[in-house]
Formats: sequence, C-alpha cells, structure tokens
Amino acid sequence: MPYSTLILLIAILIVGVFVFIAISSTGRRNHRFDVEDYQTRFLKIENSLTRDNKLSYNAAVIEADKLLDRALMELGVPGKTMGERLKASSTRFTQLNSVWYAHKQRNQIAHEQDFNLEYNQAKHALASFRQALKDLGAI
Repeated sequence: MPYSTLILLIAILIVGVFVFIAISSTGRRNHRFDVEDYQTRFLKIENSLTRDNKLSYNAAVIEADKLLDRALMELGVPGKTMGERLKASSTRFTQLNSVWYAHKQRNQIAHEQDFNLEYNQAKHALASFRQALKDLGAI
C-alpha cells in the first residue's frame, strides 16, 4: 500500500507541474512598455486639445485611440481591428464601457461626415484612453 500511495503522490505532483506550466504560459505576458515614451506621447495628445480649436477635438481623440491600439498590439493582443483587440482584452480594463464609448467616438469621427465632437466629450474620451493605458501598464 505505501508503494502505490507514493506512485499516486508522484503522479499528482507531475500533473500539478504540467498544469502550472500550462497556466503560466497562457497567462498575461510580462511585457514592459517604454512608459516614458507612452507618457510623453499621451501628454502631447492632451496638450494638443484646445477649447478654441474644434479640429483639435477630433485629432486628439483619434491620436489617443491610435496610441491605445499600439499598446494592445505591442502586448500581442489578437485581432485585425482595434475593436477586435478591445474584445480580446476586455478583462484588462477597469472602465471597459468608457473605453468602448471613446473608441466609438473615434469611429464616428472617422466615418460620419456630420459628426461634431464637443470639447467636454473629447476631454472625457481622453480620460478614458488615459485610464486604459494605465490599466495596461503603458503609462
């Protein structure tokens, strides 16, 4: 009986090691962003937004969306589009609905000719993108 118990314990230990390896290899990557670069880029985007320049509203949101997409691609998040990458990484964000809303505003800017973004909407979108980049560890 002790011999079979020993074999059982060894088998459980081996299975445990394989499970640990499988979980570790499929978990999040230990990717290190160039945080200073991302912070500099995002600060430049935030500073480009000025209340008296309506064109800056659209440009700032588009650039912030691009920066978040760049971070997702750098992490290796799968997907052909930003939307697909957002879906694939939804558990990474503390304010997922805000990130989606900001991304949808970007899409409206890009695809709807008559869409007019307001200053406060642009500020809110930038805050959402900032939080998303923080959640990813990029800033």
